[in-house]
Amino acid sequence: MMFSRFLKKLENIAQFNICIAFSSIAHQNQVSRSKLYHVYSTVRCFQSGRFVCGGNSSSRHWSQSPTRVFGNRVSRAMKNEAQKALFDYLHYTRTLSFVDADHISKNSPRFILSLLSKIDDTRKEDISRALTKFLRYNPINEFEPFFESLGLRPSEIPRFLQRDLVLLSDDGIMFENFHVLCYYGIPRGKIGRMFKEAREIFGYENGVLASKLEAYESLVLSKPIVIKLVTCCPLLLVGDIDSEFVSVINKLKGVNIGCDWLARYLSDRKTYNWLRILETMELLDKVGFKDERLSSLLKAYPDLVGEASGNKAYIMLEKFHKVGLQMNEIDNLVTDNPEMLLEKSVKRILETLKFLKRIRMEKQFVVRFLLCHMKLICSSSLLGPRAVWNRLKIGRDQLCQIIKEEPLRLFSLASKTNNSRIKLDSLDLRNAEKTVFLLKLGYVENSDEMVRALKKFQGRGDELQERFDCFVKAGLDYNVVSQLVKRAPHMLNRPKGIIEKKINLLTDYLGYPIESVIESPTYLCYSMERIHHRFSMYIWLKERDAAMPRLTLGTIVGISNTLFVSYFVNTHPEGRATWENIKKAST
Repeated sequence: MMFSRFLKKLENIAQFNICIAFSSIAHQNQVSRSKLYHVYSTVRCFQSGRFVCGGNSSSRHWSQSPTRVFGNRVSRAMKNEAQKALFDYLHYTRTLSFVDADHISKNSPRFILSLLSKIDDTRKEDISRALTKFLRYNPINEFEPFFESLGLRPSEIPRFLQRDLVLLSDDGIMFENFHVLCYYGIPRGKIGRMFKEAREIFGYENGVLASKLEAYESLVLSKPIVIKLVTCCPLLLVGDIDSEFVSVINKLKGVNIGCDWLARYLSDRKTYNWLRILETMELLDKVGFKDERLSSLLKAYPDLVGEASGNKAYIMLEKFHKVGLQMNEIDNLVTDNPEMLLEKSVKRILETLKFLKRIRMEKQFVVRFLLCHMKLICSSSLLGPRAVWNRLKIGRDQLCQIIKEEPLRLFSLASKTNNSRIKLDSLDLRNAEKTVFLLKLGYVENSDEMVRALKKFQGRGDELQERFDCFVKAGLDYNVVSQLVKRAPHMLNRPKGIIEKKINLLTDYLGYPIESVIESPTYLCYSMERIHHRFSMYIWLKERDAAMPRLTLGTIVGISNTLFVSYFVNTHPEGRATWENIKKAST
């Protein structure tokens, strides 16, 4: 009896729940018919993961939801299946072009992982079918994989997502301008930076962006140069043609430097201020670098245009005048130390001037110090004077007197790097000057590579610089020599006079171009006697068609004496006698 009453209650509860469920469904159907667009928008926003709770919008988006199933077990095959499913969705369902769908699906790895996290099937044969089904009933925010495929980092994507834009077709103007950039030849993976830095260009009306690209081509710039420029400096496409950029181009043309030189040194990892670059070039012109001198300087130190701050350099020159440097002295300083105009060097020079001023150093000493130790100043970052006298437990006047008596102690007492491997505490000017030279070659200050290089390079810094200049004066590009010397430090371990003689033997006696040294830098390590003997014999054999022309220096000079006699001397009946005569003549 009790059991039958219990069953009756259960039956009544079940009927009550069914009634509630049907009434709820009916109500929902009525809502969906009256507000269909609102419901679809809500679903789309939900899929993009952009929620609003109490008025505060969440920055979390759809692809950032946690991975449920796969974790680190996602194989290459799984990713391929997911890419195929995304491609099919974008191309066949959403009717994106084959190229667009293919690029997005293959270049959005983070989004692919988020897709895989939405399904429970871990078998390869089920992944594609499961994702196809998921995408059929769960609209995605297409801007997420699109932005990721353009090179934007996942952390940067949320700020570009908009609540009312979910399908790429929702922003047709942006997508059209994206295609203009693609058709022009700009790599899709670099368009993300352009979108991030110059979003305005993606809102241009039809034809505007293409006309801007053509306008830069009309400045006698080739298409590859324009592509490099706008990917590194997207703001060039905002507004009218950048007049400051045009002035820089005209300035470069005026000193016979092609625009391809500028494009070669541009980097999409940096930002560029064309007004600052123009000010720097005008500053160089004012201190005496005109025409050929400016051209040579920019080729040797391209970073002068790439990063130097014209305003800071002006401030530095004004301070030089205040301490008593004459204009001709400033010209000589810049001519002998063009690296002093680099942004980092300018900062260190201003630090040094501020330090000397705060310890009340006389202007005459400051002038002498600048003229004698500019290379050291450019390579040394200093602590503030208060930190120095507090550490030494001395007063301002005592510190000033110490530096007057031993000027180089400034670098050992105030250097920020005096606890590192490379120290100036011993006041070893020879080592300090060598360090300055190595910094100019591109070695990183206080690195293990720098420590090893200090041991390999023999001689003072000024001697190494003189030897280095021998190759530049002979016709090699500064940057080529820098790379060559880093690869073969022993090139500079010979006196300047010997290097010049070996270069003359190569170019004047043998008739080879100076570029031959690039492929055989060890040539410079052999003795003058060996080089002269081998060259003389080789020239004699060439004149009699007994040797191949244009053999490498490594073949002529580098092989052993036994092999040289076998492969060269003995190839001609009179070779042995001639070889002996050459050796006797030199003694």
